[in-house]
Amino acid sequence: MPQAGRNVVFVDGVRTPFGKSGPKGLYAETRADDLVVRVLRELLRRNPDLPPERIDEVAVAATTQIGDQGLTIGRSAALLAGLPKSVPGYSVDRMCAGAMTAATTVASGIGVGAYDIALAAGVEHMGRHPMGEGVDPNPRFLAEKIVDPEALLMGKTAENLHDRFPQLTKERADAYAVASQEKTAKAYADGKIQPDLVPVALRSAEHGWGLATADEPPRPGTSMESLSGLKTPFRPHGRVTAGNAAGLNDGATAAILAAEEVADELGLNKKMRMVSYAFAGVEPEVMGYGPVPATEKALAKAGLSIDDIGLFEINEAFAVQVLSMLDFYGIADDDPRVNPMGGAIAVGHPLASSGIRLMTYLARDFADHPEVRYGITSMCIGLGMGGTVIWENPNHTQEA
Repeated sequence: MPQAGRNVVFVDGVRTPFGKSGPKGLYAETRADDLVVRVLRELLRRNPDLPPERIDEVAVAATTQIGDQGLTIGRSAALLAGLPKSVPGYSVDRMCAGAMTAATTVASGIGVGAYDIALAAGVEHMGRHPMGEGVDPNPRFLAEKIVDPEALLMGKTAENLHDRFPQLTKERADAYAVASQEKTAKAYADGKIQPDLVPVALRSAEHGWGLATADEPPRPGTSMESLSGLKTPFRPHGRVTAGNAAGLNDGATAAILAAEEVADELGLNKKMRMVSYAFAGVEPEVMGYGPVPATEKALAKAGLSIDDIGLFEINEAFAVQVLSMLDFYGIADDDPRVNPMGGAIAVGHPLASSGIRLMTYLARDFADHPEVRYGITSMCIGLGMGGTVIWENPNHTQEA
């Protein structure tokens, strides 16, 4: 009989530097599947005690599953990365939470004994595949008013969140964005981000070969003054700008998850232990509020309260989305437990890859804070959802 109810640990996670989407971006002439191959191979290089044939599954997420993000990319990238042909793979799509879902899905398989070790990954090349490319929304969505017309445009859902919570002003959103840029710049200066980045070889027909070693989107030195005059593209006199939202980005992430006793057997790292996870739906037109019910569900499943959480990695799709969650829990905008190394407003949000970026950040936070026992990774998801994973710090110094 399979062994059920096993502890699942996050062994290791890596990512490519994130690039700006478009013809001048880092990865303008780099294939999406090659980005995935790069992070998968780096995981194996960094974990030589993991025999590749012990990997039971490869789950790779992409939001736009066509072209070089298609062809069941979990399987095709595994083959391209040189994994044994006995290792299967599949694809995942939960929009922005693709990599998060890849991780929670393989973790569930580990928990019930179907897998011992699995790789989860995510990629989004928004330069090659803009969000919504090739989609054909059913006309019933609008004809039968199943969703608000603005639900399909993420920037407009962020404006709707400002409407719903008038206390979440543009000034608060801009101040949060400035802080994200400052924290990211400090994390780079302190060498906190670089260890989890995988250098990626680049080619350009115009410039020749290059090497991506750092995120392209951060804008150090961003100020309230520089943000105040930006255009509000989603609504005249709106509050959402390019400065207080994540940009359009390209990048890939990957992680190793394993049963705790298998990690111990092989001598693998145990950077985090999964406690619980939950996904929840909200009205699609206020998509950004999704992390609140998802976090409530995950806390209830874990038998914890928000007071038990000592570190938060919340995806900054929009500043207002993070602020809505903080306000719900009575957490200050500048609470040092929240995104201590900055977030997506600075480093970018390549849709399906970001969930594992949050996990690598939280693992780094845990290592820096052994006094903290529990942390969460949380994100809003297109079409009105949220996802939250609660993790335990294996290094924590508190008594159980």
